[in-house]
Amino acid sequence: MKYQGFSEKFDAVFLAYHEVDITPKKAVHTIGFGRGDEESKGVLHRLFAQISLWKYQEEICCLVTIDHIGFSKSHGAALRSAIGDLLGVGMEKVMLCFSHTHAAPNDSLEKEYAEFVDEEIKKAVILAQKHWIPIKGAWGNAYGDIGLNRRAESKALDRRIGIFKAVDPESGALKLLLLRLTAHANVLKADNYLISSDYVGAVRDALQKRFDCPVMVTQGASGNVAPKFFSSVLTPPDASDARFVRAENALSLMAEEVLGQVEKVIDSIQPIDLRRLKMYSAHIDLYADILDYKRAVEIVQEAKQYAGIDGTLWLAEVRRLQTEGIKTQRDTAEMQYFSMGNGCLCGVANEIMCEFALRAQELTGNQYFYFGGYTNSCGGYFPTEEEYDKGGYEVYWCMLIFYIYYGRVFPLNRNASTLLIQAVVENILI
Repeated sequence: MKYQGFSEKFDAVFLAYHEVDITPKKAVHTIGFGRGDEESKGVLHRLFAQISLWKYQEEICCLVTIDHIGFSKSHGAALRSAIGDLLGVGMEKVMLCFSHTHAAPNDSLEKEYAEFVDEEIKKAVILAQKHWIPIKGAWGNAYGDIGLNRRAESKALDRRIGIFKAVDPESGALKLLLLRLTAHANVLKADNYLISSDYVGAVRDALQKRFDCPVMVTQGASGNVAPKFFSSVLTPPDASDARFVRAENALSLMAEEVLGQVEKVIDSIQPIDLRRLKMYSAHIDLYADILDYKRAVEIVQEAKQYAGIDGTLWLAEVRRLQTEGIKTQRDTAEMQYFSMGNGCLCGVANEIMCEFALRAQELTGNQYFYFGGYTNSCGGYFPTEEEYDKGGYEVYWCMLIFYIYYGRVFPLNRNASTLLIQAVVENILI
């Protein structure tokens, strides 16, 4: 290739890219709906992992997008460490971004599949390093309507479709589009048993066909943002009012909305020489108090009545913690930043609400600062203070299903959202 043996003196950001198919080869246990039967029954859409490597002067970092709901914390850390070893960097230089599709394998139960994915991604990292190219690039925003706040009374939404446009510095040909979207990847609901990349895959396919270049998609602050369009014979709690559109072609409708809005602005995004690239992490300790047993029983009853969730095992775990005198559980949150030019992707593992991103953008004064979730693992819903007071699925009931993956039984304390947003803004390196 023209730039395969690039000179260190060439003052530009360099990009390398490779992707791999990570579709399971047999029926697997999926995760995302808390159903009694989670075994897949075929493949609707293939799953992919996309690897992008970035280099400027001495800085080398890696951004990986993965069609998955989100690995466990230990799995994500092990994969990041392994990729870092291949690149000769620390794991803070490796960012995993999960699409959060609810129609992919459970990596905690499907060990063989987890090992397969890790090996494929590591191979892709090795292959990508053979194909470095210099780029120019720039950030831009389109604005689309692909999601709705789950609370009908709330108008809070992050409508930004964040776009990083990378081009060949000489010809101007598109080399990569990196998108940031904000909507849960569960257009397909609990009656779907087929493996699928959900709307994220549909968006990729539509934009790759239109722009003839790789397209990577990262998730925003989608914890309380449901997809506007959905495909199901069910009427699930997150699509239960007239604002949501039921359609057999819901995935295509989501993709068409994104494509249409991107087409409006793509030519106005003018790539420039980039002189700034950095990936790093900061950490903050947050806490979840163990509520009294009476309140725990009430939560179990509410979850059963309104969502059909069985909290028997969760309640037993709460009892065990209380018997052992444990009154609080700590969660050390990693805030990871991928900063390039005048834009930045900042991610945490949790399913943060869209207000987190809106507040962070307001505090930074930067329309290209994108705070999102589902980064490096999936650590559970993270409600705002207002949402915390309302209770319900995102605050309490989801814990009854997924507590075994999160390492705690109750949501983070009410003030945790304010503490996290402050820490995110304070740790930005200019």
